[in-house]
Amino acid sequence: MKKRILSILLTAALACMVLAGCKKNVGTPEDNAVVETEEGAEEEEESGYLFGYSGIDMDNPYFETLELSIKTTLEEKGHRIMTKNPGADAALQNEQIRELIEADVDAVFLSPVDQEEITPALEELKEAGIPVVNVDTRVKAVDLVDAFVGSDNKNAGYVCGKDLKERCPEGGKVVILESPATNSVNERITGFEEAIANSGFEVLERVDVEADSEKAKISMQAFLQEHLEIDAVMCGNDPIALGALQAIREADRTDILVYGVDGSPAAKAEIAKAGSQFVGTGAQSPINIGKTAVKTAIAILEDKKYKEETLEETFLITSENVELYGTDGWQ
Repeated sequence: MKKRILSILLTAALACMVLAGCKKNVGTPEDNAVVETEEGAEEEEESGYLFGYSGIDMDNPYFETLELSIKTTLEEKGHRIMTKNPGADAALQNEQIRELIEADVDAVFLSPVDQEEITPALEELKEAGIPVVNVDTRVKAVDLVDAFVGSDNKNAGYVCGKDLKERCPEGGKVVILESPATNSVNERITGFEEAIANSGFEVLERVDVEADSEKAKISMQAFLQEHLEIDAVMCGNDPIALGALQAIREADRTDILVYGVDGSPAAKAEIAKAGSQFVGTGAQSPINIGKTAVKTAIAILEDKKYKEETLEETFLITSENVELYGTDGWQ
C-alpha cells in the first residue's frame, strides 16, 4: 500500500512540473527522485500493458530520472513497468533482457550498455515479437529496434566545442575523456571535434574512462603530471567531467576549462559557483525523452503512426544561463 501511495505522489509531482512556469523545462527534486523498482516483483494489478525497462546503469542519476519519467507517464495511462539494472554490465543486460522476455512484457525500453554486445538480446526480442524502443544510446543493429528516442548528442558536443573556441580564439591544448563503447558519447565527442577543427587546437591525450567518474579522476591526475599546459578537458558526460574536475582542483590547476554533457543537477550546481572551472555542459532532457518514448511505444502497440526517430533538443548551459534551468532538477 505504501508503495502505491509513493507512486501516486511521484506521479502528481511530475505532473506539477509540467504546469509550473518558474523555470524553463526544470524538474523539482521530487520529479527527479529515485524510484526503486523491485526486479521481478509481482504487480498488484494486471490491467494495461506491461513494459520492460533496461538502462545502462541505474546508479547514474540520468538513467534514474529517465526511468522515473517513463514509469510516471506509463502509470498515468494505466500501464505497468518492470525495471532491470545491468549496472553497466553488457553480459548481465543480455541476461536481464531474457528475463523480460520470460515475463512476457509487451514492449521494452532499452539503453544498451554496449551498442554491439546487445545484438543477441535484440534478436531474441525480435523472435519473441516484442517491440523495442531504443532510448538515449543507439544500438548498432538499428534494424532490430522499432524506434529511437534520444538527444541530439552530436549537437551537445558541438555546442561545447563552439564555446571553447569563443573562450580560446587562438586555440589551445585539449584532453578528451571518452567512452567508445557508448555510441551517444561517441557522437558527442565527434560533435566537439568538428566544432574545434582547424582552429588551432591540439588533442594532447584521449582515453577511455568507461563513463566512470573515478576512472576519469585517475586518468586526469596522470595527464596533469605529464602536461604542464592543458587548456581544456572535454568529457563524454557529466560524471566524467566531475571526476576530472576533482583531479584538477586537487592539483590546484586553475587555468583548465572543463566541459561535460548531460545538464545534470550536480553539473549545474558546479557551473553556478563563482569562478568555477566547470564552464559548460551540453544539456539534454531525460524527462522529455521518457515522455516521448512512452508515446512512441504505445503507438507501436496500438498500430498507430509514430516517428521511427526522435531527437530531443540539446543546448549549452553555462554560468550565464544556469539560473534559468535551475540546479535542483533535470530539464
